[in-house]
Amino acid sequence: MDIEETHLHCPNWTDANEEILTGPFNYLYHHPGKDFRKFMVESFNKILKVSTNDLHKIEQVIDILHCSSLLIDDVEDDALLRRGIPAAHTVYGVPITINSSNYMYFKAFEILKTLANLESFTVFNEEMLNLHRGQGLDLYWRETLTCPTEPEYCEMVMNKTGGLFRLAIRLMLSNSSIAKAYPIASSLLIKLINLFGIIYQIKDDYLNLQSDNYENNKGFCEDISEGKFSFIIIHAIRFNLNNKEVISILKQKTKDKSLKIYMLNYMQNVSNSFKYCEQTLSILTKKAESLINQIEIEFQITDRSITSDLYLILKKLASI
Repeated sequence: MDIEETHLHCPNWTDANEEILTGPFNYLYHHPGKDFRKFMVESFNKILKVSTNDLHKIEQVIDILHCSSLLIDDVEDDALLRRGIPAAHTVYGVPITINSSNYMYFKAFEILKTLANLESFTVFNEEMLNLHRGQGLDLYWRETLTCPTEPEYCEMVMNKTGGLFRLAIRLMLSNSSIAKAYPIASSLLIKLINLFGIIYQIKDDYLNLQSDNYENNKGFCEDISEGKFSFIIIHAIRFNLNNKEVISILKQKTKDKSLKIYMLNYMQNVSNSFKYCEQTLSILTKKAESLINQIEIEFQITDRSITSDLYLILKKLASI
């Protein structure tokens, strides 16, 4: 084709070009996690009864956004491992990994366009904003060494972690006739998914510092190396604000194992932060159980098999 005629047609895009752009995304996508989000969506759908076709599209959107957000997370955290393999940006480089992630956000939006309900666009935009707000605050606290309060942390988590959970449920609500018939009950589902997000993240913070499985998949106490203000680290710092040991170690973003072990011992034996985390999870679990009970009442659910998976999700989320 003559270069002078290029402007006369729409831009040409080939499968080979597509493969180049989606390389980092596909690399991580083909090493899947536990598929928790799919199970969660299907569990809520026992109540909402979204059509199989629409539900599949919603699951696709959430899958793409989740995987794409992990690519960005690993770049921003300078992570070396994800799901037990080298992080995508260490294989493909930072620039193309960022571009691949951003590109896939819009591919998710393309799927969303096939849903009939126009409210889905508003929901998508609102929760994508929330996702970036949460991520932005988390990064700001880390980069400025600003220790948030527990309520501030939970608000951030409802956006960063809970954003995708909430997006899934809100998309389902937008495409469910049952949700429209039970508006009060539907609002309880949002409260429950917010609580699920907080429980999920607090447990994740706990396991990051305690679990051998996490060490194999992401590295030893990676939150300390990232300088992250996780729930358990926030408690350790605020336990005694006059003691600067924990925040000083965190500031270094150290990979020194002996320093990490020293910090762990402080959290285990001095601030009792691990025990506090366990107690908090227990309290939040009871709140979630109460919410599920309210949901059963408001939706007039008499068959407990409809909500049994919600209790199962809660058990999996909270168990440590």
